[in-house]
Order: sequence, then C-alpha cells, then structure tokens
Amino acid sequence: MPADKSDDIRIGVFICHCGSNIAGYLDMEALGTYAETLPNVAFVQRNLYTCSEGGINEIKKAIGQQNLNRVVVASCTPRTHEPLFRSSCGEAGLNPYLFEMVNIRDQCSWVHMQEKEEGTNKAKDLIRMGVAKAALLEPQKPIMSPVFPRALVIGGGISGMTAALALANRGYEVVIVEREGRLGGMLLDLNRLGPSMTDALQLAESTVKAVSCHPKITVFTGSRVTGVEGFIGKYSADIETPTGGKKIDLGVVIIATGARVFVPAGLYGYDAERVITQLEFEPRLKQGIDPSIKSVVMIQCVGARNEERPYCSRICCQTAVKNALLIKEKDPDTKVTILYRDMQMYGVENEEMFRESKAKGIRYVNYNPDRPPQVQAGSVLVYNALLGKDMELPAHMVVLSTPLLSREDSDEVGKLIRVPVDANGFFLEGHVKLKPLDFATDGVFLCGSARFPANIREAIAQGLGAASRASIPLSKGSVVVEPIISVLADMDACRGCGLCVALCPYGALEIQKTDKGRKVKVIDVACKGCGVCAATCYQHALTINSFTDNQIDAQIEAFLG
Repeated sequence: MPADKSDDIRIGVFICHCGSNIAGYLDMEALGTYAETLPNVAFVQRNLYTCSEGGINEIKKAIGQQNLNRVVVASCTPRTHEPLFRSSCGEAGLNPYLFEMVNIRDQCSWVHMQEKEEGTNKAKDLIRMGVAKAALLEPQKPIMSPVFPRALVIGGGISGMTAALALANRGYEVVIVEREGRLGGMLLDLNRLGPSMTDALQLAESTVKAVSCHPKITVFTGSRVTGVEGFIGKYSADIETPTGGKKIDLGVVIIATGARVFVPAGLYGYDAERVITQLEFEPRLKQGIDPSIKSVVMIQCVGARNEERPYCSRICCQTAVKNALLIKEKDPDTKVTILYRDMQMYGVENEEMFRESKAKGIRYVNYNPDRPPQVQAGSVLVYNALLGKDMELPAHMVVLSTPLLSREDSDEVGKLIRVPVDANGFFLEGHVKLKPLDFATDGVFLCGSARFPANIREAIAQGLGAASRASIPLSKGSVVVEPIISVLADMDACRGCGLCVALCPYGALEIQKTDKGRKVKVIDVACKGCGVCAATCYQHALTINSFTDNQIDAQIEAFLG
C-alpha cells in the first residue's frame, strides 16, 4: 500500500474501557467525544474490552465499512497487546504497521486513580499524540531470514540434556558443549530427588546414555564456547575442545550452564567433616550414615538472604526436608532438628513432604537472623523466640543449607552471546511472565538453574520449554522479523565513524566499504529497533521505521499544541 496523502487519511480510534481498569478512573465519554474532534479521525468507538473477540471483530468491521487506513487503539500496554491488534489489522486487509497504540491504562488510569480530571486530560494528550503519529505512519514489509537447522546447547546438566534430547528427537542436529569432563552436572552428586525420592544417579546415567547414543547429538566435554557471532537463524560458534578449536554453524542457542553451590567457609564452624553442606551430605546418605550419629541439626539460609546475596535460593528448604526424611528412613530414632527463618515449600507435593516430616518427628525451630544459631562442640545453641530463651540442641552432625550461586563464567558467556545477567549473576530472561525462557536477543533461549535456582522437576520442565521455543524457528526453516528496525536513511550523511556500531547492544551494525567510502550497514535480522544508534548519530543518517524524526516531531507538536 503506498503512503497516503494527507487528505486521504482516515483514522479509526478505538478506546478501551478495560472493564473498570480504565473506565473506573477516567471519563470515557469525554475521551470519545474529544477523539472525534482530532484531525484525520474518521471513526471513534469505545469498547468494554477491545482485546476480546468482540472488540477485535469491531476493529476489523470498521476498517472495511469505514474505509479506515490507520488505526489507533487507546488501551493498555503495547508490550502485551500490540501484536494482537497488529495482526487483526492485517487480517482486515490493512498493513499491520499502519497501527498505533496508546497506553492510557499504565500511564493514566493506574497512576492517577485519585485524579480523574487530570488523568482524563493526560489521556486526551496521549490520544492526540498517537493520532498525530498515526497520520505519518508508512506501510512496512516483514523481513524474512533462513534458519540453519542446528542448535547449540551450552551446558550438559539435566536441563541442557533434556533440551538437547527434545530437539534431537524432533530430527534437528544438536551440539552440546560442557565445561566439565562428563555430562550430568550437579545431578551426579545427589542421592535421592524429592518429593518422589527417585534415585538421582539412575536418572543421570539413563539421560547421559540417551544423549551420548543419539545420532543427532554431538557432545563436546571438557570444552567451552569462546565466541558466538551472527543472529537468529545464522549463528556461528567457536568451540575450544581438548583436541583443538572447532567452528560450527547453527540457528539457535540454548543456555543451560547451571549453577554452583556456595561453600560456607568461616560460617558456623564449617569444616567439611562434622559441619558440612547439604551437597556434601548427599553421598553420606547414599553410603550410609555413621550409626554413632544420633542427632543432626540443619541450619537454613546459610550465606543467603543477606546483604551480599539478598535472594532466596528456593530449593534449600525442600532439600533439607527431603534429607531429614531420609535420615529418619534409615534410623527413626535419630533426632533431626531444622533451624529455619522461613520454610519455602511451594507445590502440593512439597507441602505434603513437609507435613510428613513433622509427623515423623522432625523438629522445626524458627530463628532470628539477628541472633543466629551458634555451633558448639557437640551441640547447637539457638534462641527460641516462642519460649523466650536459648535452647541447646545436641548435634553429632550439623548440616548447612547453602544457596545456589551463578556460575563464575556467566558474565563471560553473557557477553559472548550478548545476553544480560542480573545483579546476582543469573541470566536475565526477556520477561518474567511473557518470555520466561527467551532472551530479548532472538534465537537465544534459557533453562534450568542458569536462570535461577531450580529443582530437578523445574529444570527438566524448563529444558523441554526451551526446546519447544527453539524448535519454532527450526521447524519453520525461516524467521519473520518485525520491520521496525534501524535504517540508513541518508547514506551521504553517514561518516562511517563507527560510534553507532560500538553502542549497538545487539551487534546489528557494521562498517563496510562502499563507493562512497566507509558507511554503516544494518543487519536487519539482528536489529531490535531499540533506537540507540539513531539517537546517537550526530549526522541523523540513521532512523527507526515507525519512529522517524518527523513522526516524533509530530507527537511533540501535538502535545505542545
């Protein structure tokens, strides 16, 4: 569709009540009446829920009946609903990128709940700005790119192996790179897996065998990824192996690097003999506890939920309860006490395991972090707030529940693949609810404790989920990339300085030599349209589709006017 002349622009404005989310705090009738007065607006409609099937059908119907060539929806956040509205415009025959969304929920009704008049006026401003921009929108075409049918899985723990098997069983080639000398990860060091009490070694060995024997999976142990270049569908990875370097082409990447256990040196008299961690306790449970040990005290949150590591590791409480039950299984007469701050036993089966532990005589004592337990020779002293006094608990063995930490090389891996890590060193997903196993970088996925401490069930589920996400571009053989990207609008203005290349967080720009000298080139498939380059370019050579200078200027003028 060619760009419309100003006189031919017909904009439809759809204002969403969002139930009471918006209508409960803004004057919707006033917004509808005001929108009708705006330039180029040919149709205005208010809907209870614009994103519902009925609301979507109203947009489609109006595009045909009212001959609309631009659509503006004033509702909630584009982050969740813009793709839905765009696709609806496309189904009605309108170019999806002739659509503009205005957020009057997050930016008006939610932040001005007690200021109805001011919130309504602000919503009018935003709608006016959206209409001004919509009048200048241009049709765009999606970008297509082929996908190389191979996946790289970084990490050979249970989550990475699960993801690799899921992809390989669908017929795709998979390469696993594991830094250690064997597959299996932390699973190899565990005894039983709660709450089902499955044998951890059997699960590890059967999974390792399935991976090692699969004809579609290539495994590199004692190896590491030293470089990754490219973009979704066309990545290239350098792998350092014991036999030399290798370079492979691939389409997608799954990060499953796992985590490590905090070693509590200097805390609670830790000596790895009488005072040990839960991970060190696992092989002792497997081999059989010394019959002379008749009292065990477990201390939770050791090295966690403090200034240095403020997060809860989530799985420590489950591990402690599981191991306490295994102690009772071997010797019901052994006294087991768990000293805790808060018990994190999420899930029906974990809660049932917690109740079972109490029924079998495992004792729980709450402690205050301001008055932590004191480990003494043969006992543990803890202040019981309910009793209002110190308790001395006999302890032939003390087991410390310590948190999982991110791997030491997580930041290094993140920089290689251009994906972020959080303040604690764990990899940061694209969105905690909308994209929990994706990164903002297309074609890179995440699973297991590389994301955050996860138990075995969660690690396996996330491995399957990451494989499912990764299989989408692999199965299609090509990807469609949104065309709202950076473009070199004025080649003559570009000086080839490389400032935009240095600042691009996605590696989507490069300098190339042309007949006109050094010029920037946009790798359209890799670009996410963040706008850093366009905002940085002092020559205004770069711009962003659907966020051009004249469109932004029109919004500013509409606001000031």
